[in-house]
Amino acid sequence: MKIITWNINGLRAALRKGAVAPLRELGADVICLQEIKARPEQLTPEDHNVFDGYHSTWNPALRPGYSGVATFTREEPLEIALGLDHPEFDQEGRVICSRYTNFCLFNIYFPSGQRGRGRVEFKLDFYKHLLEICDRLHTAGEKIVLCGDFNTAHQEIDLKNWRQNAHTSGFLPEERAWIDRYQDSGFVDIYRHRYPERVQYTWWAYFGNARARNTGWRLDYFLVSKGLIPRIQDTAIHEEIGGSDHCPVSLTID
Repeated sequence: MKIITWNINGLRAALRKGAVAPLRELGADVICLQEIKARPEQLTPEDHNVFDGYHSTWNPALRPGYSGVATFTREEPLEIALGLDHPEFDQEGRVICSRYTNFCLFNIYFPSGQRGRGRVEFKLDFYKHLLEICDRLHTAGEKIVLCGDFNTAHQEIDLKNWRQNAHTSGFLPEERAWIDRYQDSGFVDIYRHRYPERVQYTWWAYFGNARARNTGWRLDYFLVSKGLIPRIQDTAIHEEIGGSDHCPVSLTID
């Protein structure tokens, strides 16, 4: 099974650019999109045709044109849950959980802390609440795949200009510490596990010719339960695919 996660930064705009078609060419069995900024009824029939052959699950934000996630999967999940059972988070349409026979897949758009200290605290609370849910699932013997835009670069290797961004949300010590806590709770950053010294990014600012200069951040992850590591065949960052300020990341799991 090949799972692809991508912060699409506006699904309708990306569809007009033909940006989703390459995901099919990569052989995606599951497509997890974040920041869709749309509801299914806002798409044209032609737009929906792009996802022919996939079961679709949508969790848009209450606020129009904001946030939202959608999951498209060739194999219909055994069970689907929206949100985190937390009204303040769930009104922003940030989570879809799809249960399969051997693991639970979370498609997640983590909050950004860029709009002030209050949003940083909101973001940290989101990390905390999700980890509590994951801890309960791990205790029950479940295996988990978390994927999406984590809005945090974990280590210095994960962004180009880490010194200049030491006090910028997305690289704050308290944000990075939550990635450590997930790893202490049974998760592995599978890309860094497989490629400990590889420098690749998944997000580039639209200004300053950042993408061409590769002045980026690695914000998009697959965190997988340690018990799934033997079943991971590969993971890859597809910086060649445009259409968003992020690029897709894939995970191939047996």
